[in-house]
Parts: sequence; C-alpha cells; structure tokens
Amino acid sequence: MDEMLQMLKELAEAPGVPGQEEVVRRVMRRHLEPLGEILTDNLGSVIGRKEGPAGSPRVMLAGHLDEIGFMVTRITDEGYLKFQTLGGWWEQVMLAQRVEVYTREGPLLGVIGSKPPHILSPEERNKVVDRKTMFIDIGATSRAEAEAWGVRPGDAVVPWGPFAQLRNPDLLMAKAFDNRFGCALAIETLRRLQGQQHPNSVYAVGTVQEEVGLRGAVTTTNLIEPDIGIALDTGIAGDMPGVGPDDAAGKLGGGPVILLYDGSMIPHTGLRDLVIDTAEAEGLPLQFDKMPGGGTDAGRIHIFGSGVPSVVIGVPVRYIHTHAAIMHRRDFEQAAQLLVALIKRLDVETVSRLKA
Repeated sequence: MDEMLQMLKELAEAPGVPGQEEVVRRVMRRHLEPLGEILTDNLGSVIGRKEGPAGSPRVMLAGHLDEIGFMVTRITDEGYLKFQTLGGWWEQVMLAQRVEVYTREGPLLGVIGSKPPHILSPEERNKVVDRKTMFIDIGATSRAEAEAWGVRPGDAVVPWGPFAQLRNPDLLMAKAFDNRFGCALAIETLRRLQGQQHPNSVYAVGTVQEEVGLRGAVTTTNLIEPDIGIALDTGIAGDMPGVGPDDAAGKLGGGPVILLYDGSMIPHTGLRDLVIDTAEAEGLPLQFDKMPGGGTDAGRIHIFGSGVPSVVIGVPVRYIHTHAAIMHRRDFEQAAQLLVALIKRLDVETVSRLKA
C-alpha cells in the first residue's frame, strides 16, 4: 500500500464522532507536522500552515475530522445500550450494523439491534423502524456487567467499517470518507506544495463538529481570518440504480466535483469561475453538482467578517452516512492536482479582484 492510500486508511479507520475527535486529530496532526507549523483552536480542530510571502493572501482548505456516529445515553438493566445519534442517520442503514463503543477501558464491539421481522405484524414490517426502539448489544447481561467493562453514558459509538480496496483497486471502501477524504486532501495538497512557490499562505484544516452544526468551521475561521475559503467535502455520487442526473450528477471516476449550491452556501461566482477555468487550463475533468439537503464548512467560512469568497470542492462518494462508503482514487488525485494549480493562481491581485 503506497503512502497516500496508507494515509487515507489511517484517517478513515480512526474513530472520531462529533465532540470526540481526539484520535483522528492525532492522526491528521502527525501527517501535517512535517509540512508546516501546527495551530489548534480550543475545540479540537487542527491546522497545518505553510507560509508564503509576507502579507500574502490566506487560503483555507477545510476538511472535517468528525464522522457521523452515536453516543451512549443509558444502560438498561439487561445490559443493552440506548443511544443518541450524532449527525444525520437514516434508520434503514442502521439496523444489524456493527459498531465499536469507546469506553474508558478501550473499545467494545457491538451491534445495533431491534425486534426481528419474524415477530412483527404485517403492518410493522412495512414501516421504517423507529430509532428510538433500537439498542446496542455488546454482549453484556446486566447494567453492572456493562459498567464493569467500562461503559458509561457519554461514551462514543463509532460505525465499524474497515478500509478496503475493491476488485478494481482504484475503488476504495471505508466508513467516514465523509469527510476523512477531505482531511487527507488538505494534507496531500500541502504535501504537493512542498518545495514549490505559491503566492499565499495555505492552511490545511481538520475541523470538529461539522456534522452537528459546522461548529469547528466557526472557530478555525476566527483563528485564521482567511481571504479565500475552500471546503473539501463529499459530493453525492449518482451513478447507481434509481438515481437520476437531477438527483445527483457526480460519477465515480469522473473527476473532482464543485458544488453549485448547497443548503448552507451559494459559492462565490468569481471563485467558482476561477476553479472552472483552472480545471480547463490543466486539462482536468470537473463535475458539477448541487446538495440542497446538506451544508458544508464553507457555509460558516463565507460569512466571516465582511465575507470570504468560498467554494466547495470534493469528490463523488457513494453511500455516505453509512458504514461503507465508496470513492475513486483518481478523483482524489485529480482534486489534489486542481487545488495545487488553483492555489498558485491565488495571488494578491487575483484575490483583491475576487473580493472587490
């Protein structure tokens, strides 16, 4: 496994639900430390800064560290765990899925359970199971046993989904590609800029608590005070049965995606056009999509101070917000190429024109 795939694997497999991103933060920090100065906010976000010329524009590349997951809220008398969802979950992808409960004594393997269909009425079988009736089975026989194993309310519960390459080795599967690929892309962009001239200072950021309100984007933007904001986040891949081009237009292997609209931001027109022109000049494919049902860190970056020209660049991903997402390696590599070329164009004159 080469260096880039190893980084993706480490980031994707690390646990890090909203508010409890410490483990994945350590992974990202380790990869950033050889590339520039390390900064942090007080919520747990991590930033790698690669300095450019004095007084040059500040370009913020923001992936988010957190993944959707759960939090233990109660241990039943029988030893089952009740939980709170963290981030956007759809009940139909939760049932019978493995999870890891991160306790004070270490991780415990468990499974999300509910009543089996064999004992449901015909009416109940045709309904989506209410998450309030679900529970996590860790094999404990009582509350006392679960507590003796270290479980307590507030513990993080993380989807279990190991990194893997499919038969086509360019297709990568793992939990948490939303948005560990964005963290990896920020790192890879900084790595590719090593030894190269760029007319700006670049900040590669792993934000916290994006899935529950874009919170780390607020604190890191306050710290960086960027001139340009680029959120690195997932596009919804539409190349699957039942999904039409008006639902989701991105295709795996079709190149990076730029969002034309999402629920938190309309991209800056001038910056959007610069991304398009850069892709064309570099001979890179670029896909266009929209995501009215979700938001990204750019939704907070672009309204900082008097406003920050911002866009969202990412790659299409199948099955986000599940235990097993799929992305294409070539899309990731082309996104890194695009970002490096874009950053080299963001000089004082260009940024001043965008902000005018």
